[in-house]
Order: sequence, then structure tokens, then C-alpha cells
Amino acid sequence: MAKEFLGVGWKFPVKVDIPTGKISMSEYDKDIQEAIWIILATAKGERIMQPDFGCGIHNLVFATLSMATIGSVELNVREALTRWEPRIDVDEVKVSAEQNNIGKLLIDINYCVRKTNNEFNLVYPFYLQGG
Repeated sequence: MAKEFLGVGWKFPVKVDIPTGKISMSEYDKDIQEAIWIILATAKGERIMQPDFGCGIHNLVFATLSMATIGSVELNVREALTRWEPRIDVDEVKVSAEQNNIGKLLIDINYCVRKTNNEFNLVYPFYLQGG
């Protein structure tokens, strides 16, 4: 089955393919995974000409770890992915605090690629610096 409809884009992080001297590319499911990572790693207002692009979790960096903060992280992630990654349906977003690392949240995202119905999971680490 051809997957060209899933897309091709620059690899993240951007790097050069040594043998060809060209920018490395990501394809299909990997391109979607990297796009999700970019959305979550970008703070709103950070991208020039698209101030709404990104995820609002970066406003919570100095929040204290509480159920309200965890709920806000889950909501911000779901909203950002729903808005900025149209190739997926977000099935579940769960946030948990890592026991061995105070201030580190693990954002567990279960999503389905719309065109193929393939299900994937991505765990994004997010660090609360304060609180």
C-alpha cells in the first residue's frame, strides 16, 4: 500500500544527509510523529508569522505539580494536536509525574492516523522548573 498521502517533510531535528549533501527527510508515519513532537515543543508565540502555532503547556513551566496542572497539560496537548495535526485523531492524553525525577511529567499520547487507521503511541517528557 502506498503511503505517499501521509506526507514527507524535513527530518526533526534538521540535519544534513552526509552522502547526498541534502536535508534529511522523514516520511509517512515518522513524519507525523515528528510533526507532533514539533507542535508540543513549540511555545505559542514562538513561531514567526504564526503566533498561535504550538502548545500552551509552556505557560505552565513554573506551575506547581497538582491535579489542576496535570489537567491543564492534558487539555493543552489535546487542543494543540487537534488544531495543528489534521492527519491524526487523538484518542487519549494521559499525564503522569515521573517518580524518580521531581518536576518531570510524562505526556502519553495515543493517536490514530486517519488515512490508515494505524494506532500509535508517543511519550513526550515535559519539565516543570518551579513549584
